[in-house]
Amino acid sequence: MRYAYTRLGRSSGFGMLPATPVFLKKLLWANFIAWFVFALGFALELRPLVFLFRWLSLTPQNFLSGALWQPVTYMFLHDPQGLWHVGLNLFALWMFGGTMARDWGRVRFLRFYFICGTGAALVDVLIRTLTGTAGTATVGASGAVLAVVTAFAVTYPRTPILISFILPVPAWVVAVAFAAINLLGAVQDLARGGNPAGTAFAIHLAGMFLGYYLVRRRGSLPGLPSVNLEARWRRWRLRQARRKFEVYMRERDKGDGPWIQ
Repeated sequence: MRYAYTRLGRSSGFGMLPATPVFLKKLLWANFIAWFVFALGFALELRPLVFLFRWLSLTPQNFLSGALWQPVTYMFLHDPQGLWHVGLNLFALWMFGGTMARDWGRVRFLRFYFICGTGAALVDVLIRTLTGTAGTATVGASGAVLAVVTAFAVTYPRTPILISFILPVPAWVVAVAFAAINLLGAVQDLARGGNPAGTAFAIHLAGMFLGYYLVRRRGSLPGLPSVNLEARWRRWRLRQARRKFEVYMRERDKGDGPWIQ
């Protein structure tokens, strides 16, 4: 995939984007180096590294037993026996995250990234526990990365993404397609008793939902349910006062004819 990016009258495409922020480069390198170290450890059968990999992976039963670091550390781990997992995640994070990182800055971007990644992990813990698959370990930054993809699609919905460098598709369509694929996969997992078949679809979906919610809420866009209890209380008091006033006016004008509203 590639995309054409337009901002402030300037347009650029794959390979001609503005410089990637330093903090995003560090995040990308941290993920790649972690993958390389553990891939080497598994290839050479280095038991301390294999044990550390499992200790840092997200396993719900271990998390509930006190391994509270796992919803964060699992995001830096990827399949040590293949390059596609880490490669696709880092490519998507660079391609879509570069724009959001430049727009938001270091603090907001990293806060968004880790909130979505850890939030998606907690959803996975809940699902695995309820379905009796709490011993299943999960690794990968896909939940956080797909949250970033969703943030890009919400912010720049009409930006064309070139699928296979040929077919231009609006960013929002790409995000919806990802959501649909993961929803289908999650439903299939539940049909199998909640046991995932190699892909953590629930984490992907949770990350996308959290990303969408946080971007819409931050931007004060319509479509989100109001949770401001104080404002609801004031509106209710206002409606009650209006009704009392209308009753008072009716009583006062009883002899003057029918009430007209």
